[in-house]
Amino acid sequence: MTTDAGVIAQTLPGRVSVKMSFAERRRQLMAACIGSLLEYYDFIVYAFLAPTIARNFFPSESEAAGLLASFAAFGVGFLARPLGGIVIGRIGDKQGRKVALLLTIFGMAIGTIAIGLLPTYATIGVAAPILLVVMRLIQGLAAGGEWGGATAFIIESAPEGRRGLFGGIGQASIASSYLLSTIVIAVIAETFTPDQMQDWGWRIPFLLGGVLLPVGIYMRRNIKETPAFIEAQRAPKSHTVDDFESPLVLLGKAIGFTVVWTVCYYIMLSYMPTFLTKHAGVSQTQALWCNAIALMVLVMTMPFFGWWSDRIGRKPLLLVCCLAFVILPYPLFSIILSGPSLVTIVAIQIVFNVFIAAFSGAGPAALSELFQTHSRTTLMSTGYSVAVAIFGGFAPFIATWLISTTGSPISPTYYLIFSAVVSGIVISSFRETAHEKLL
Repeated sequence: MTTDAGVIAQTLPGRVSVKMSFAERRRQLMAACIGSLLEYYDFIVYAFLAPTIARNFFPSESEAAGLLASFAAFGVGFLARPLGGIVIGRIGDKQGRKVALLLTIFGMAIGTIAIGLLPTYATIGVAAPILLVVMRLIQGLAAGGEWGGATAFIIESAPEGRRGLFGGIGQASIASSYLLSTIVIAVIAETFTPDQMQDWGWRIPFLLGGVLLPVGIYMRRNIKETPAFIEAQRAPKSHTVDDFESPLVLLGKAIGFTVVWTVCYYIMLSYMPTFLTKHAGVSQTQALWCNAIALMVLVMTMPFFGWWSDRIGRKPLLLVCCLAFVILPYPLFSIILSGPSLVTIVAIQIVFNVFIAAFSGAGPAALSELFQTHSRTTLMSTGYSVAVAIFGGFAPFIATWLISTTGSPISPTYYLIFSAVVSGIVISSFRETAHEKLL
């Protein structure tokens, strides 16, 4: 690595160095982060509004059955993510990261605006839930290519020795989408009556996201391609780690790595407001504000943990987080179910979110460093999307089903513990890559 007047040049054997200033790298990071924030905001809003959507699109005599149907539609969007990861990831590896990121944000805009405008079951009957599922599939295709494409773009744009920091900032933008969606829905829930929310208020968050997405589209149209991608296009493939590990092995590692990450996100961030409302005696508005406070801590600490992983390595942070999600869920959920004060509930959520932040700070760089540039977006997007589709997207459904089947509100903790054990075993087999060059 050479430095000249604030310009970084990263050179690997067989590659022609591509120079990019610090200011340009910061602009790259900002464009990717704002796009991800707006895009994931739209995808996440659905989870928070699941009970309202259930009553509008999946009417049922059983409230639990309607909620299960609504969360199933939420999960269907994740089934499309692996296909989106393969197709858009391949485009990202062949045509460039910029092209892939534009595709994902356009797809999310279409799906989000359409959901906000859909007629309900009372208006058009069975066509309403069918159209809702179609829109979720479109969103899923876009989201399948978004995480891998945006993460590859951010990591490849990062200066050497700061990939963890840049990855942590990028992941903080995704967590900010949870925060933004929580605040928007909390404000709307406080502004309108329950009947107004049920009738038309639920549409506002979707339409608001549709209005904001052009900002992300504009910023992504004006970004440059990453230095790593340009260098890889100019040079032949080097014989490095993924020449000795088959794509299936790498995909398996990516899937196993992501299991605890995605389960924690969708249980602790998306499903938690619903859990608090139904099982902890907390109102919907209180649950949303509790979630928002804990999310602020999550967003603020992710960059720190990313920076820290650049110093001490990725594995120590990742393995400690896996251990925490084996030990903590059962006792802390037990406290939540005992009827504590809102302050105690917020404190428990903050504890969980600090460990999620530590994993999320180190995670993007650690996962990106598994792959070479010429195949990074395809393999990372596919592996991540498969894990999210199988383990994360249906996490609220699985949590609801576990409670319904066992009759015990504590049962979702078993799923969290299982996911942490799986990921911990996989991560323990990783080599440390924090101080190696990006391949």
